[in-house]
Amino acid sequence: MQIEVGQIVEGKITGITNFGVFVDLGDSKSGMVHISEVARSYVTDIREHVKENDVVKMKVLNIDENGKISLSIKKAQEEQHKERVFSKAKGEKQPAKIEPNYTWTPKKQEPVSFEEMMNKFKQTSDEKFSDLKRKNPENRRSKRGGVK
Repeated sequence: MQIEVGQIVEGKITGITNFGVFVDLGDSKSGMVHISEVARSYVTDIREHVKENDVVKMKVLNIDENGKISLSIKKAQEEQHKERVFSKAKGEKQPAKIEPNYTWTPKKQEPVSFEEMMNKFKQTSDEKFSDLKRKNPENRRSKRGGVK
């Protein structure tokens, strides 16, 4: 089997380290999935996501001049998601997806004049300044410009 960059391949996990996962791709070829390419979320413990002898699909990211193969599980999952979305657009039947029962609508804002914006800014600025004065009375400066 010829392995090319961008191809989705399937392999068996043969080893797990703290920096990645080693995978047997068959035909005496192996590759590695770096910890950053295991899942879309931050991974602290790889063993929470995969186990030895698991068979997983991966995308080939790179093949260097020494024949080392870099793989990504998360990019293969993204590819599969894209394929599902694309086939759904074509009209192929997909498993039922649970949709949220709400719709988000942005907050409507009326156009505001420059003077209104400046007045609002001045008001909030004065409120914040007075809050600071109340919370830190010992940090007030004297009238002569020196610090008490």
